Amino acid sequence: MSTPLTDHEKRKQISVRGIAGLGDVAEIKKTFNRHLHFTLVKDRNVSTSRDYYFALAHTVRDHLVGRWIRTQQYYYEKDPKRIHYLSLEFYMGRTLQNTMINLGLQNACDEAIYQLGLDLEELEEIEEDAGLGNGGLGRLAACFLDSMATLGLAAYGYGIRYEFGIFNQKISNGWQVEEADDWLRYGNPWEKARPEYMLPVHFYGHVEHTAEGPKWVHTQVVLAMPYDTPVPGYKNNTVNTMRLWSAKAPNDFNLQEFNVGDYIQAVLDRNLAENISRVLYPNDNFFEGKELRLKQEYFVVAATLQDIIRRFKSSKFGCRDPVRTSFETFPEKVAIQLNDTHPALAIPELMRILVDVEKLDWNKAWELTTKTCAYTNHTVLPEALERWPVHMFEKLLPRHLEIVYEINQRHMDSLFPEGEPKRINMAHLCVVGSHAVNGVARIHSEIVKNSVFKDFYEVEPEKFQNKTNGITPRRWLLLCNPGLADIIAEKLGEEFMTDLFQLKKLLDFIDDDAFIRDVANVKQENKLKFGAYLEKEYNVKINPESIFDIQVKRIHEYKRQLLNCLHIITYYNRIKKDPNKSFVPRTIMIGGKAAPGYHMAKMIIKLITSVGQVVNNDPVVGDKLKVIFLENYRVSLAEKVIPACDLSEQISTAGTEASGTGNMKFMLNGALTIGTMDGANVEMAEEAGEDNFFIFGMRVEDVESLDKKGYNAKEYYERIPELRQVIDQIRSGFFSPKEPELFKDVIDMLMYHDRFKVFADYEAYISCQDQVNELYKNPKEWTKKVIRNIAASGKFSSDRTITEYAREIWGVEPSDVKIPPPNEPRV
Repeated sequence: MSTPLTDHEKRKQISVRGIAGLGDVAEIKKTFNRHLHFTLVKDRNVSTSRDYYFALAHTVRDHLVGRWIRTQQYYYEKDPKRIHYLSLEFYMGRTLQNTMINLGLQNACDEAIYQLGLDLEELEEIEEDAGLGNGGLGRLAACFLDSMATLGLAAYGYGIRYEFGIFNQKISNGWQVEEADDWLRYGNPWEKARPEYMLPVHFYGHVEHTAEGPKWVHTQVVLAMPYDTPVPGYKNNTVNTMRLWSAKAPNDFNLQEFNVGDYIQAVLDRNLAENISRVLYPNDNFFEGKELRLKQEYFVVAATLQDIIRRFKSSKFGCRDPVRTSFETFPEKVAIQLNDTHPALAIPELMRILVDVEKLDWNKAWELTTKTCAYTNHTVLPEALERWPVHMFEKLLPRHLEIVYEINQRHMDSLFPEGEPKRINMAHLCVVGSHAVNGVARIHSEIVKNSVFKDFYEVEPEKFQNKTNGITPRRWLLLCNPGLADIIAEKLGEEFMTDLFQLKKLLDFIDDDAFIRDVANVKQENKLKFGAYLEKEYNVKINPESIFDIQVKRIHEYKRQLLNCLHIITYYNRIKKDPNKSFVPRTIMIGGKAAPGYHMAKMIIKLITSVGQVVNNDPVVGDKLKVIFLENYRVSLAEKVIPACDLSEQISTAGTEASGTGNMKFMLNGALTIGTMDGANVEMAEEAGEDNFFIFGMRVEDVESLDKKGYNAKEYYERIPELRQVIDQIRSGFFSPKEPELFKDVIDMLMYHDRFKVFADYEAYISCQDQVNELYKNPKEWTKKVIRNIAASGKFSSDRTITEYAREIWGVEPSDVKIPPPNEPRV
């Protein structure tokens, strides 16, 4: 395999791109050295790579801070409506390169670091991912923060500063093993602790009904310490804030109870309070009704609402005294967006503050609450919907339970579904307590209206909206695929980075042989580079001419990694049956984490790795087929994988994936999609044209009619010889000779209780994969379809999504005002 260019060499070759403009290289070198010698106090003379990373991070941060302060001052002067995005997850990944790009510093830093004899790419690799999310929902929140800053909205992300993020996945003997993600081990140069804004959060206790109204008393107090991270917009000098709360025990925590003198135990018990922000629950699309999780949800909401109200009351810069005393204008100045039901407690908490603390009457408080809050639904899977047991809720939040009962009384008794133990349906609470409810792709929003919240939709149809998800083109094109960004910039200029719809103009070059060649070359470069990475990490030789066929996402039955696995084995069997036949070579990569308690997902990983063992070591197969399980899939790995992909697998059962955003990243980076008509795939196929998509399988209505008729997996098994062969091989231990029974649970599930109907789509999927092979034999036609896909990606920018939220839910207008940088006088 020829050696791919390094990023530095590539950047040297890039001539047209002022996208990452050259700033003052000498100044950056000077600042870097100052930080290296004075900020990072060391008791040794030799600097390590990590020291160099921190020195560069501090250098870049210096460029942020002045803009950050100035942006916040600007908001206090203009007093715009502020947007508060509440999410239990922010899957940020790494910050250094993204910040350099958004500030226009990347080329200057690259040159400065190069002149200092260092390698920028190596320093970037040292940064830990901020993995404070599980998957799509948390990564969406990160993209939204980028877009809100780029669109000049006065926005704040609010969440939890988990000490341990999503676990690191190790594959040991083919099995997933979890390791704690100690991402703060070396410190985090991007955050600023703000102890002066520390706030109390109350738990437990009981309610006393007095002449002055209800009082929540004898509570246990935990302190919420804010850590602020700057969020820069793209080249507009706007820097917004992500505020993450960390739990701290108050100094007298438990000491009163220990007057028998067990001071040591009392101090050790502080951990009980501080555990609240210790670890991210590692479930994606699955509800776990643990008390600690409910504590996390209330903790972020209670701290955030105090913060929002403080800012509302005192919106003069630097002023903490009340300026506003009336709440009449609250919804005109404050928008709260609930990212799924995890922050649903914002609704009863805001009611508690308005009624109990601010002494508003119930109806007025309810009007203000519903006008302020809006709710985004992210899933239709029943196992993902939050339903908290009443007894747990009552113990932890007694006053909130009274408020929820009152809301329930006034809203058709819709919050408490039938069944024992009695539970609170948080999604229903969100729907009644919000003025807007949205799904995240057109098909999903229809399902929300027609089934999940049908009764609510019939009463208040005007509440329901669609906001199709998007991704930030800064990280998911410019940062991860500079070669592609560059050839696009040559043709279109640079404005497409903030107006992705401009990519439509690439259709003018659909027959331009030089452009077709350039697009193909960039893809080949990216494949070579990723191939070299795989060789280094997995010690496996990759055929760079093969189709890079990739499925990366959380491991879940509904995402149907098993369907992909059945295709792998089918393809393997075909090669074995006719080894002299010409086959289009494939490198099939599957990556993703399984929730630690999700047995079937862990078995799926073991099956994929076991199949890989057999396939990769079969001399008959050679380099016609390789199977790789990508270990520890995360944001920083996605940035390497996605630009190298030829074929993106988006194969969930129709009606189960709310939207997907990985599908959009692959499309923007020049992969073709094989997928079902599910989530945002539907709109992607519409934008690109169905001829430029590999669509297969049941539609939502087919799944529904199959449910009515009754899905019988055995019928397909008996009717389709290739499928039967595959299932018999897995069942007989062909892929697990030492443990023939190993995959019994997988086979039983597929044959007798497969909710996601893998066999029903098998035939259509295999024949669609045959079409993929046919097209790949014609590189020019393949690349033309790639260009059509890239050109059709404009709709899937998170800038478009956030513009729609701003206008249609929050009642604010995006702004292209460029705040003057810190070195220029304020206007």
